[in-house]
Amino acid sequence: MSKIKKWIFGVFVAVSIALSAAFQSDFFEIAKQIDIYTTLFKKLNMYYIDEVNPAKLTNKAVNHMLSNLDPYTRYYNEQGVEDARIRSTGDYGGIGAISKFKNNKLTIREILKNSPAEKAGIKPGDKILKVDDVLAKDFDEEGISTLLNGLPNTSVNLQIERQNKILNIKVTRKKIEINPVPFYTMIDTNVGYISFTTFNEKASSQVKEAFLELEEDGMKKLIIDVRSNPGGLLNEAVQIANFFIPKDKVIVTTKAKIDKWSDTFKTKGAPLDLEIPIIILINSRSASASEILAGSLQDYDRAVIMGERSFGKGLVQRYLPLSYGTQMKITISKYYTPSGRCIQELDYTNRDDEGNIPTFSDHGRTTYKTQKGRTVYGGGGILPDIEIEKPATTESTKTLLKSDAFFNYVTSYYYNNETIAAPSKFNLNNTDYNNLRAYLSEHQSDFETNTETAFNTANEKATEDNLSSNLAKDYERLLSTIHSEKLKELDQNKVEILNKLTEEIVKRYNYEEGVYQQKTIFDTTILKAVSILNNSKDYDKLLNN
Repeated sequence: MSKIKKWIFGVFVAVSIALSAAFQSDFFEIAKQIDIYTTLFKKLNMYYIDEVNPAKLTNKAVNHMLSNLDPYTRYYNEQGVEDARIRSTGDYGGIGAISKFKNNKLTIREILKNSPAEKAGIKPGDKILKVDDVLAKDFDEEGISTLLNGLPNTSVNLQIERQNKILNIKVTRKKIEINPVPFYTMIDTNVGYISFTTFNEKASSQVKEAFLELEEDGMKKLIIDVRSNPGGLLNEAVQIANFFIPKDKVIVTTKAKIDKWSDTFKTKGAPLDLEIPIIILINSRSASASEILAGSLQDYDRAVIMGERSFGKGLVQRYLPLSYGTQMKITISKYYTPSGRCIQELDYTNRDDEGNIPTFSDHGRTTYKTQKGRTVYGGGGILPDIEIEKPATTESTKTLLKSDAFFNYVTSYYYNNETIAAPSKFNLNNTDYNNLRAYLSEHQSDFETNTETAFNTANEKATEDNLSSNLAKDYERLLSTIHSEKLKELDQNKVEILNKLTEEIVKRYNYEEGVYQQKTIFDTTILKAVSILNNSKDYDKLLNN
């Protein structure tokens, strides 16, 4: 054997031994940690003074472990598996209401149009106290929500609190289908508009149906609105992109640790239209499949992207079955647009010791080229071709828009106004904003900021330590100042708050469909998109710049 052959053979043996040792080391570490957990759990079950709930403890332990990876890798128990199926398919047996569990009451947040809940007279703001003979306060959110769902054509009796009155309502469940395209219309004689809110199994078929109907109505230009669309099924995004891109073009590439889970997704069918001018609307809550659609059409110079920088979710998940009917959704790969961009923003792998997550855009954004040579950027979401600037959303505004105070104000508005103008004529003004602000000043505790929470906690601690006797006046004065500053901070986002308030009020009377009807008349971003589409020189310049 020559020296070179001996050297190669020696290197091969050394690498094989190293790989084998690494594998055995990893396997041993996994086995060791599982054995520790099993032993600990047995000891808890045998010796802990109170009864231990194995399922609940395991759920908490597993979910806490996975939360240290990323927000998308999740464990689903048997009920969670069914909930995940509903989200992907878009249908289930139930009453057609979206709810939230808080303070031992299940509050109806939204009613779906033509649902059993609507027909039974249930309203947003209703608090469910009992489901059949089961008290809501005895369950958690997951448990009580499960009782609302069931086989189509079965009934459920609800005890409801509405405006301080107790009502008993019987609802007959039916198959609920979540329509991913709540609204589409012709804005003028040339421009069609399609809004869609999720990429479930029906997304591509519903978008196609809307497109063909608008085409029959004379559509020559198109606006696709995926603002606040969180994404969904990757293959649905590929199919929708295929409507406007030729066959056999790469839409997205995924790269995984395991080669067989890496893939390239190409268009497979004949497109619907290769020439129609398109503007896609995105915002900071457009994510995942929405970014695949926008990013691929941007890379092929097939559409103008307008709005805000998108969320930046470039991670792909897959459901893997586990034992006893459970499953895990796990991040298996990152996706890349046709130009090679990975638009993932948050770098979960390199969070610091305090849990802070860095962003890839902190280190600069790599440039890429579209098919026509335009510059686009990777890392940190999809950057629009036309960026719509707005004031940064303050922490007080973020707290308000998610709060009970905001929801309760809309409920109060609904019961104080029997009717409102048609969506095409309804638009709030400064007086409405001032009315909201006055309501909030009287309901400060219903939208508590982190500052207030920390301040109240410090006061409670001072009381426990008998240090509050001389602090009471100063505490009230400082708390009043915090409340005042919080309301002033809201004024920085008056337009954003009014827009959201308009949406929520219109939805109470005219459902999600009405929200988009109103937007096609008053939404400044949509109106700007129409203006650009109706000026072919401006539109062409954006795609050939």
